Amino acid sequence: MRTKLYTINWILAFAFLALVGCSDDFVDVPSEDENSEDYFNTPEEYDLALVGAYDLLQATYLNVMLGEIASDNTLAGGESATDVPGIQEIDDMVHTPVNAQLRDIWSWMFAGVNRANYVLEFQDNIDFAGKNEIIAQARFLRAYYYFELVKWFGDVPLAIDSRIQFGDQFDIPRAPKSEVYALIEQDLMFAAANLPATQAEKGRITSGAAQALLGKAYLYQNKFGEAASAFEPVINGPYSLVEDYEFIFEPEGENNAESIFEVQYTDKEGAGFGCLQCSEGNVAVGFNGVRNISYPPNFEGGFDSGFSFNVPVQEVVDLFTEDDIRKDVAILDIEAHAAETGATYATGFEHTGYFNRKYIARRGDLNTGDANLTNPNNYRAIRLADVLLMAAEANFKKSAADEDKARAYLNLVRERAELDPVTLSGNALLEQIYEDRRLELVGEGHRFFDLVRTGRAAAAIDGFQTGKHELFPIPAIEIELAGNNWQQNPGY
Repeated sequence: MRTKLYTINWILAFAFLALVGCSDDFVDVPSEDENSEDYFNTPEEYDLALVGAYDLLQATYLNVMLGEIASDNTLAGGESATDVPGIQEIDDMVHTPVNAQLRDIWSWMFAGVNRANYVLEFQDNIDFAGKNEIIAQARFLRAYYYFELVKWFGDVPLAIDSRIQFGDQFDIPRAPKSEVYALIEQDLMFAAANLPATQAEKGRITSGAAQALLGKAYLYQNKFGEAASAFEPVINGPYSLVEDYEFIFEPEGENNAESIFEVQYTDKEGAGFGCLQCSEGNVAVGFNGVRNISYPPNFEGGFDSGFSFNVPVQEVVDLFTEDDIRKDVAILDIEAHAAETGATYATGFEHTGYFNRKYIARRGDLNTGDANLTNPNNYRAIRLADVLLMAAEANFKKSAADEDKARAYLNLVRERAELDPVTLSGNALLEQIYEDRRLELVGEGHRFFDLVRTGRAAAAIDGFQTGKHELFPIPAIEIELAGNNWQQNPGY
């Protein structure tokens, strides 16, 4: 898939939609000579349009970074207190509707929705073998982008099988979260029923990916019984926990047996800071890297330098026990690493001495573009350990609680980490599920939303205001462009 879905030149984008986020329009204005109705006349055209919908997955690097920085796992970091102000504001919980990074998330995720809806808008043009699978992939992608939007912003404009084009925003209201989730559920059930369990092309969506995201959407709505049921076929599917935890996050560990859905990245297409979503590489990897790291001559291995954002805090480091093998995979202790290798490095703003080792660039990674913007490291968006821990929580919290199953799923994850299984029950078991979820997934972008959906954010995050910070503000410019058709989220 890396050789096909993510190396399409942006010149082809006219066939799907131009990039969102590089202008002040709410959505894209198609050129006058673009005639969408004359497209979608061959299976190849459907697949090319689908490629355009996949492509915005790469822009979710920002969602992942900020999902950690907004939480209690990491600090913003960077060069100084004014390095990317929007990131610093989110870290300090002082963000406002005028925040460039929040507008990027809004714009890029709606670009993904629009591209998926472009396929669905013309789904009845022709019939051909395999069309249902293309439609199922498009519906998964629409669900994925809408899930990100509803997580970040709550009620959002809802478009079904039709693009939101410029001017439409004056008439489309923000739909209640319940309606957005209803569409997400419908899309994912269709995708799960119409996609294969495995795909020949790496990165293509499978039935297991759809089923796993469906369970996650249920969990975020506190539909614990439905979530537990949705996760079960994934757990019993063609996935297995990778024995070597470190292997998961190395280049050779991409698309491994534990991976249910990965965002595919490549170094083939670069970008600049004026259009980060244009990068075919994982921009977050460069942002997370150690500032100005350098090694002695002839040293092999180690890490490439970066911008020292998203730095783990001492609290999360100390939460690991010494026998937990996940610690040294998740956390790079730069002082210990420098002492061991002879490396030198510079310290940035809010330097903690730690870096997100899962997602920093490895020296020797194939990289033909800007090393800070085109890293080929895939993002492991949904993996089996994540599903097991969500299933443990869902089975504990469902009306007919199944603590035995919750404990069993938790212990599968703990045993892979070479930790003793637990025999806990009641609230102590739930707290252990929460703790292991934090440790298993640290650095992977889930923590802030886990805290919010479980009602623990105010106690964990400095500056978090209950009734306000559960959601992020709708970008002010989007409200203006909609003719003030949308009300701002509470507190902003």
